[in-house]
Amino acid sequence: MAEHRFHLKAIWPGLRNDVGEIETKNLQARISIPPEMGGPGIGTNPDEMLLGAAATCYIITLAAMLERSKVEKISLTIESEGIVDVSNQVITYKKIIHRPSIALKDPTEDNLRLVEKLVTKAEKSCMISRAIKGNVEVNVYPNIS
Repeated sequence: MAEHRFHLKAIWPGLRNDVGEIETKNLQARISIPPEMGGPGIGTNPDEMLLGAAATCYIITLAAMLERSKVEKISLTIESEGIVDVSNQVITYKKIIHRPSIALKDPTEDNLRLVEKLVTKAEKSCMISRAIKGNVEVNVYPNIS
């Protein structure tokens, strides 16, 4: 079995509301708890990073599927939203909503139907979506033109 390992180093100097740092091969960031959860809101946080992982995995997967299907695009963008339930003592990441926008070079009926299938297939195929399946609901609402 072939494996690839990703590595992350985290430094947390103090208590709950302090500011820490993370470092990976290609990312360095300050981290803290967001103000919505009673933290200082400095740098990024686990909730944003999970949303970022899900959104970037999804858009890259969709771009690869469009390329393999030979569907040419003018643009591909995404806006994603993470919904966290903070009403209980146990904070729960409930849902991620992706809103991809795809402008096609040749928006024929066949291409539009194919892209409608691919936007759903990309969510099911994305490694991060598969990793959180059963724990976090993921919805996709595309805008295809």
